[in-house]
Amino acid sequence: MDEKDQTLEDVQGTLQEERTPEINTDESIAGSIDLGDPPVETPELEKLREQVREKEDKYLRLYAEFDNFKRRNAKERIELIQTAGKDVIQSLLEVLDDCTRAERQLTQTDELPQIREGVQLVFNKFRRTLQAKGLKEMESLGAPFDPDRHEAITEIPVPDAAQAGQVIDVVEKGYFLHDKIIRFAKVVVGKHP
Repeated sequence: MDEKDQTLEDVQGTLQEERTPEINTDESIAGSIDLGDPPVETPELEKLREQVREKEDKYLRLYAEFDNFKRRNAKERIELIQTAGKDVIQSLLEVLDDCTRAERQLTQTDELPQIREGVQLVFNKFRRTLQAKGLKEMESLGAPFDPDRHEAITEIPVPDAAQAGQVIDVVEKGYFLHDKIIRFAKVVVGKHP
């Protein structure tokens, strides 16, 4: 090995030592860094700390925003539940006014045809108002029993085998609200002995 190669190796060794400082873990051996010394701050380390602070700040803001969203959503839901029937109740107030007038008329007259006609007008108005809000009566009488639409109260024997499994009587009508069942029809189902 000539002198040039030896000098090159010495320079490379010196550069390597400068790049990776030696950590002193034993007090009896000399080193360039002691474990008790504070860590050396580098621009890259400070940059990473700043990024972590920014991420923490962003996380806290998102968390607070989401928490506010949950509270606002819960409040709106409570308000919606409390006022959900407001539209229907307002439309039924006219029917209630008609009922009050009919009640007053019942006490003032003894003419049965007029009373019957007035009460029938109130009932018709009541039905029209509910239908306008999307209520539809379920047609069950004579239809085949459907457990998705009917609730069987009892079964009664029928003389004709064709009536077996069909709705013979409707105890309580079923209703749809915008094509969704809101009350099942309570029915009597025929069975063949």
